[in-house]
Amino acid sequence: MDTKQFEWTREPLDFRISDDRIEITTKPHTDLWQRTYYHFRNDNAPVLQTETEEKFFSFIVKTDFTESHHRFDQCGIVMYLDSDNWLKGSVEYENESFQHLGSVVTNHGYSDWATTAIPADVKVMWYRFSRREDDYCIECSPDGETFSQMRVCHMHEGAGKIRFGIYACSPEDSSFKAVFTDMQITECAWKAHDGQQPD
Repeated sequence: MDTKQFEWTREPLDFRISDDRIEITTKPHTDLWQRTYYHFRNDNAPVLQTETEEKFFSFIVKTDFTESHHRFDQCGIVMYLDSDNWLKGSVEYENESFQHLGSVVTNHGYSDWATTAIPADVKVMWYRFSRREDDYCIECSPDGETFSQMRVCHMHEGAGKIRFGIYACSPEDSSFKAVFTDMQITECAWKAHDGQQPD
């Protein structure tokens, strides 16, 4: 996938982009979150995206976060439409024992957060972001071959032209280098539901 197709929605101070590799060095106190539970609104994480009106596709990327070391350091996939409507999937560092593999979906200004604990020594994760009209699926994989579902969701403002790509941030007083490679767009790997029929 041509990295020249991507544009900054919010540009970081320190980054490097080549034909097949993107590096983002995070700035302290950068994050994405809206209201729910914590009540604060954070909307300053670097986001690099491309744009499409295609209704059915999948986007795959490999993330390397070997340098993450402080609570909430994170990087992953994102679909950022505006401050109040976006989703993300990432690994967030917690401590030397474990970290959070999770996703956040924000509709109309309210975020949720779904996570599972994984070992702290995991330093590489692949993501697959799939679209079927205004419904979306986030999957993850340790090897880029076998993907597991993290989240299926509906985006209220996600029916038309969208922007999607990658992000990295450090919500607390930290900084690390996030590396993104092996990006590709494929036909939609999230196939139509073939089980129970609608009423």
